[in-house]
Amino acid sequence: MTLADALPHALASARAGGSTVNTGDTAWLLAATALVLLMTPGLALFYGGMVRTKSVLNMLMMSFTSIALVTVVWLACGYSLAFGDDAAAGLIGGLRHAGMAGLGPSDVHGTVPTLLFATFQLTFAIITAALISGAIADRAKFAGWLVFVPVWALTVYVPVAHWVWGPGGWIGHDLGALDFAGGLPVEIASGASGLALCLVLGPRLGFKKDAMRPHNLPMVMLGAGLLWFGWFGFNAGSAMGANGLAAAAFLNTLAAGCTGLLGWLFVEHRRDGHPTTLGAASGAVAGLVAVTPSCGTVSLLGALVVGLAAGAVCSRAVGWKFKLNYDDSLDVVGVHLVGGIIGTLLIGLFAVKAMTGGTEGLFYGGGLAPLGRQLVAVAAVAAYAFTVTYGLGKLLDKVMGLRADEEQEYTGLDLTVHAETAYDHGVLGHGAPAGASPVPSSAQKVTTQA
Repeated sequence: MTLADALPHALASARAGGSTVNTGDTAWLLAATALVLLMTPGLALFYGGMVRTKSVLNMLMMSFTSIALVTVVWLACGYSLAFGDDAAAGLIGGLRHAGMAGLGPSDVHGTVPTLLFATFQLTFAIITAALISGAIADRAKFAGWLVFVPVWALTVYVPVAHWVWGPGGWIGHDLGALDFAGGLPVEIASGASGLALCLVLGPRLGFKKDAMRPHNLPMVMLGAGLLWFGWFGFNAGSAMGANGLAAAAFLNTLAAGCTGLLGWLFVEHRRDGHPTTLGAASGAVAGLVAVTPSCGTVSLLGALVVGLAAGAVCSRAVGWKFKLNYDDSLDVVGVHLVGGIIGTLLIGLFAVKAMTGGTEGLFYGGGLAPLGRQLVAVAAVAAYAFTVTYGLGKLLDKVMGLRADEEQEYTGLDLTVHAETAYDHGVLGHGAPAGASPVPSSAQKVTTQA
């Protein structure tokens, strides 16, 4: 049996599953779950290196607190609402498993323990919330973030996850759009939400005037490496088994990350004359973002094209914020929203029957219908995530405030919010405009207390 023959059977097994635990599948999903969880600390380093020295710790804290906040919400009711039996015409699941009720070590989802499946899906929810923090870096009130994350997870991520992957979800079940590992609920939802939230908060002080360069590029590269490493669990783990489909998704993930890196560097070199380490890291991430929905639906050739397209287009898209005047601090919109859209739409062109078990894209004789379904799914998720997040952001900003005050932003959130600094020097006064006091009075008090 060839790989092309084996993959449809692997896909059917991964989706339909059986009634007993397969130890090989379980071992692989345990490893994949750990890999995906590692992605959030990796994201913390990636984002932490991209901000200025005065807000490094705050950036790390936004990712790490997402782990704790989303976990509590997921166990309380998030998993049940996302993956429980449909309760409202494909829009949301029920509360049968709220508090993980009725789930024990002997319950099986496909060929793996249900508790493991729930934990694997939890790690997706965690990093999706953490991704949004990059759009509002340097200026978000930490207390506001702590409230925003759990509410956002329940009102945006959970419903979209049910639409795409849940039993009876309208996108996956009724519409028939394809998303193997999270282009819609992870990449597009986080990117659209990041855009909404950065519009609510407004631009950073000094945006388009002051240099806001990454303070630690080796940290950025380390974070990108950890993300890439974890992405194999993210994508190949979504096969839900140690099978040929997982192997194909694994290889597609590697290939797209490579062509994304090369595509970004090519555009960067032609545009600026210099291929940079930040460009290499960002390009790899762009390719990985785009292949997330398509890694289990396209051939190796398709994955190479998906990654290359994402690297080239996203390298341009990150500059749109300066023309359109929205301050997406760490390019969540330019990489995750744009990359997610590219990867999800290209399924409609490059999907192959050997991977999907049925659906074929336009370039393989499937006509325009698959592309149309992908387009409807992208538009619906982007519009929903943006609208709900914008409304939630406005509400929280009115009730408790989401924007740090000017004094905190000038001095840096590390010192003023956390009473700590990442380094012994070079923290105070970074980014303050000419004439501003380098150390406001409250920061002096914090320094004395620390």
